[in-house]
Amino acid sequence: QVQLVESGGGLVQAGGSLKLSCVASGSIFAIRDMAWYRQAPGKEREMVATIARGGSTRYADSVKDRFTISRDSTKKIWYLQMNSLQPEDTAVFYCNADVLPNNSDRFRDVWGQGTQVTVSA
Repeated sequence: QVQLVESGGGLVQAGGSLKLSCVASGSIFAIRDMAWYRQAPGKEREMVATIARGGSTRYADSVKDRFTISRDSTKKIWYLQMNSLQPEDTAVFYCNADVLPNNSDRFRDVWGQGTQVTVSA
């Protein structure tokens, strides 16, 4: 079974920084795209940043130049460095990945349980 676990959320003042981590574990043969999403109260879940297996990245306009997505050499851990945080960034952040389990020929869309990020004014 494949599992994603986020960490690094918390409470920070406006202008501060946080770094989220997501660790993938379980019976994994390969991971394709990795991503971070967020969902603010009363709003739909939205893409924040993605990083492809080859390293190319994509960001939501609202976080460009403030957030950076990265992955480590094992490619089973990825990060979201968040700088210049603002109250409107307050949300539950979820990591997401396209995972090919061992003994499978089909990628699965896997989600973490979410981590709360709260930015105070």
